[in-house]
Amino acid sequence: MLVSGQTALVTGGGSGLGAATARHLAKQGANVVILDFDIERAENVALEFGGYAVKADVSDPAAVDAALDNATERLGGSPRIVVNCAGVGYAARIVGREGKLSFDVFEKTLRVNLFGTYNVMSHAAKRMMELEPLETGERGVIISTASVAWEDGQLGQAAYAASKGGIASMCLPAAREFARFGIRVMAIAPGLFKTPMMEGLPEEVAETITANIPFPPRLGEPEEYALLAEHIVTNSFLNGTIIRLDGAVRLPPR
Repeated sequence: MLVSGQTALVTGGGSGLGAATARHLAKQGANVVILDFDIERAENVALEFGGYAVKADVSDPAAVDAALDNATERLGGSPRIVVNCAGVGYAARIVGREGKLSFDVFEKTLRVNLFGTYNVMSHAAKRMMELEPLETGERGVIISTASVAWEDGQLGQAAYAASKGGIASMCLPAAREFARFGIRVMAIAPGLFKTPMMEGLPEEVAETITANIPFPPRLGEPEEYALLAEHIVTNSFLNGTIIRLDGAVRLPPR
């Protein structure tokens, strides 16, 4: 499926990987709508390329449904390209100091990362099913963001790893379910990227992290995530799998 001329929805597009993806898809000729809880940041990114931003909590089904209706009306059609980048990265031990438990962190992380991804996928796929198929037989493609932590989560990442593992695990069954409608489902598992969360780390910590990346020995650029997302859209035989984008890194225990 060609990117040019298609409507694309990017969640979490106000910053980081989502912002880079929104910019890149717009540069390739897509009509991009950004869905983000931080509407101010989302609008600032959308203004760069004449896109559209809409506010929604991805974990709220009614809010996502309304946001997609809003975007569809504004852009004259449902998105054929959906990239789920919205997420949080809270860290907490399962049992912390003085026996403090962290179920609240676990619940909030899964609600945003896993439930939010499932929620957007559900509402987007429902609308894609109603679209006319393209010449390739495709109606759309949904790309979700897992993480290398789903396979090698570090100490304190139980909640985050579980949420990203859920995203990875539902990729294949979702692809199988939507196959008869010509809708592909893929996931990208990024490694260590130059995002606001990483840029906020002390320099010595960032250097230690970078030293563990075999090649290239640096943090990933958000634009590299965007390039892979574009390739997934254009390569119709990519379906039902997770692609690690990580410079061959494997995260140590801590």
